[in-house]
Amino acid sequence: MAKRVFTSESVTEGHPDKLCDQIADAILDCFLTRDKNARVACECVATTGMVLVMGEISSDCYVDIPSTVRKTVEEIGYTKPEYGFDYRTCAVLTTIDEQSPDIALGVDKSLEYKVDGADPADLIGAGDQGMMFGFACDETPELMPAPISYAHRLTKRLAEVRKSGLLNWVRPDGKAQVSIEYNDNGNVGRCEAIVISTQHDAAISLDKLRSDITEYVIKPVIPEDLIDENTKIYVNPTGRFVVGGPVGDSGLTGRKIIADTYGGMASHGGGSFSGKDPTKVDRSAAYMARYIAKNVVAAGLAKRCEIEIAYAIGVARPVSVLVRTEGTGKLPDEKITEIINREFDLRPAKIISHLGLRSPIYRNTAAYGHFGRPDLDLPWERIDMADKLKTYLNA
Repeated sequence: MAKRVFTSESVTEGHPDKLCDQIADAILDCFLTRDKNARVACECVATTGMVLVMGEISSDCYVDIPSTVRKTVEEIGYTKPEYGFDYRTCAVLTTIDEQSPDIALGVDKSLEYKVDGADPADLIGAGDQGMMFGFACDETPELMPAPISYAHRLTKRLAEVRKSGLLNWVRPDGKAQVSIEYNDNGNVGRCEAIVISTQHDAAISLDKLRSDITEYVIKPVIPEDLIDENTKIYVNPTGRFVVGGPVGDSGLTGRKIIADTYGGMASHGGGSFSGKDPTKVDRSAAYMARYIAKNVVAAGLAKRCEIEIAYAIGVARPVSVLVRTEGTGKLPDEKITEIINREFDLRPAKIISHLGLRSPIYRNTAAYGHFGRPDLDLPWERIDMADKLKTYLNA
């Protein structure tokens, strides 16, 4: 059988796109702290010396957006003028409108509620049309694909060695990429390649940079048994990465949707997460789909599970639900779909309630992935429905 290698990429919290995602979600959290029913669709652009915050926000409360932006940039680590981008001196521009009244018509009262009005759970309609995907597999303890899981661990480790001072020459911007070779039975076999590019101080030598990253970032993260004499390791392959962050490349909210999800291992509907309140099914339904897929795998119904949920704007109930287990299911995909429709309510109001999505929990998801986060107690990562789903194996 031919060798099968899959690669996924992650970026650090100081990457310009991720900086924008974190700003958008920090603003969202501030609004939800003061007004849990706030409608927020917030996006950011970052470039040399400037952050632009734009979008549609409807709320009765006040949030100091420029202060929130500066605090977020500071926490990420852009605190020195020599980085070319500094939280004290960057300009912060805002252009915010209210949510379109035409969109609000369908969100405030769904089509079903306008027709019947009997069930309060029908009240909220989907904030847009579209399809959302959730995925889980048994490759890692957190039930995520191994390539994206290890890539996230590497970029998170880059931030840890920088912020702790262990490697005080590391700057905020960086990327990691992991290529995993799968064996004939589809299990993780070995690491084919590891790529890390980290922004750095100008004075550090390339030899020391590569030695330190290998010793203090790669070795603590990638298990020894996955690395062999044929594993290719590239650290700053261009040889220099001093100019980075918003100075080196402009940033934009929602431009890292594959790193946010499953590293390309699963399908993606195209909608981003950051800066969106939970009435936007781009976010809430994608979280619910992950929650269901993870519980399906944790229950042993399948080794791999991908779920698609699709909505029409202003309609509460999804127009379709599809399950694919890639031949790993202990029950037919159609049967698992029936179980999901029976056990999980996929109307936006029920998703928001079940997962507690009106809480200010989003800023920490905006770097290092929204899924498979053992460092965060995220409601969509819980497997509290696994025991219930197991009962269908013996039915």
